[in-house]
Amino acid sequence: MSAEGQEHLWDKEVEGHRTYEDVRIFTDEQLKNYTEEELKTFKIKHDTPMADELEKGPWPSVISDIKREALHRRKLGQENLQGPMECCEDLLGQLELSYIDMETHWKHGGIIGVFGYGGGVIGRYSDAQEKFPAIWAFHTLRINQPSSKFYTTDYLRGLADICEYRGSGIMNMHGSTGDTVFLGAVTEQLEPIFFDLTHDLGVDLGGSGSNLRTPSCCIGKARCEYAMIDTQDMCYEMTMHYQDELHRPAFPYKFKFKFDGCPNCCVASIARADMSYIGTWKDNIRIDQEAVKAYVAGEITPNAGAFSGRDWGPFDIQKEVIDLCPSKCMSWDGNELKINDAECVRCMHCINVMPRALRVGVDTGVSLLFGAKAPILEGAQMSTLTIPFMYTEKPYDNLKEIVDKVWDWWMEEGKNRERLGELIQRFGLRQFLEVLEIPAMPQMVKEPRSNPYVFFKEEEVPGGWKRDIKEFRKKHPR
Repeated sequence: MSAEGQEHLWDKEVEGHRTYEDVRIFTDEQLKNYTEEELKTFKIKHDTPMADELEKGPWPSVISDIKREALHRRKLGQENLQGPMECCEDLLGQLELSYIDMETHWKHGGIIGVFGYGGGVIGRYSDAQEKFPAIWAFHTLRINQPSSKFYTTDYLRGLADICEYRGSGIMNMHGSTGDTVFLGAVTEQLEPIFFDLTHDLGVDLGGSGSNLRTPSCCIGKARCEYAMIDTQDMCYEMTMHYQDELHRPAFPYKFKFKFDGCPNCCVASIARADMSYIGTWKDNIRIDQEAVKAYVAGEITPNAGAFSGRDWGPFDIQKEVIDLCPSKCMSWDGNELKINDAECVRCMHCINVMPRALRVGVDTGVSLLFGAKAPILEGAQMSTLTIPFMYTEKPYDNLKEIVDKVWDWWMEEGKNRERLGELIQRFGLRQFLEVLEIPAMPQMVKEPRSNPYVFFKEEEVPGGWKRDIKEFRKKHPR
């Protein structure tokens, strides 16, 4: 569910609202049932000298966190838990065995989930169940995060209670796609967890498997002055519209939507999304020349003070802004900053350095990029700018039309476990543009062509391939 839906469910101004007290599972005494002194003397049931090495040093340790949860669960007792009481202890024991054997002892569980859904649960089983019976099954549940990850403390406490009561008590905030993740649940608890999430918290499972993964977005217009699209609204609308694709895998492989409000790309859509939505502007960068002079004079701290931890010397606009412009579209004559906006590639660097002097334009829309992924078959690749600019507004029908065209082609031509970017590589960008029914544009070109050969289709050539040699010789005699 989006932030909008959860806000209503937990809104104290709404009649019949639900608070943590309405859904809580544990008492305050149960939640705070051990002391730091008890923790110092606590020993789990397995010897884990290699894993214990990860507790040394100045950094927080996941091993220490799991030991805390192990002590907490032991003091709660199995009578107060639905998940195995000793799962955290067995988890550390199996981790130690993996270090000794130098191989994983998890085996993939294949198809497992909640009734009616093909995604949202990743099956995981131990191959050393005799030694570690409390983690014979240790399934992962992905939970749809609210847009921009806005939470109330009531909601988070309710979420943590469910994870502890029915799972292992171990959560990941957040997975790489964005989901809230419950790490560790036995098969018998999957349906009860799903029921509690949907009925008590009003939140759905996320995506896993060969389907649409949970869409995610940056903080957008909620708190960011740079946002040029309403990322939260767009993310929510696309999540709700494509519920079937999110929960019932039917694709060749995974597909990710990510929504960035501006080219700063805070959710890294350009590196991680099969379809990136990035807010952009069409008109000129707005310039406050007096503020530019104030930056040059040292009256305003550059980068909004982000690098103020040490003395970097006086601000040098030529070195720190002009020379770093990727398209060399800026100049400074000592009195006026000039920008050739026709050459601007919207990288945001100059705006980030001098945010009080430069602002994005007012004619805003969205850029669409396709094909990013992490290394699987052909290695990592960034997404390709395919539609440099388009206007869109709720319910974003023009975006949905493009999505449907892409999916129809990908499901028809894609191989098993082939991401969209790999399919575009295999067929060529030209074929992809034909699928989208859009012309090639200069903004798509990274560099001038180096291949001297130009190939045409017969329908693109007037008269086709067959020519009248007599008519040709009239214009080109020997």
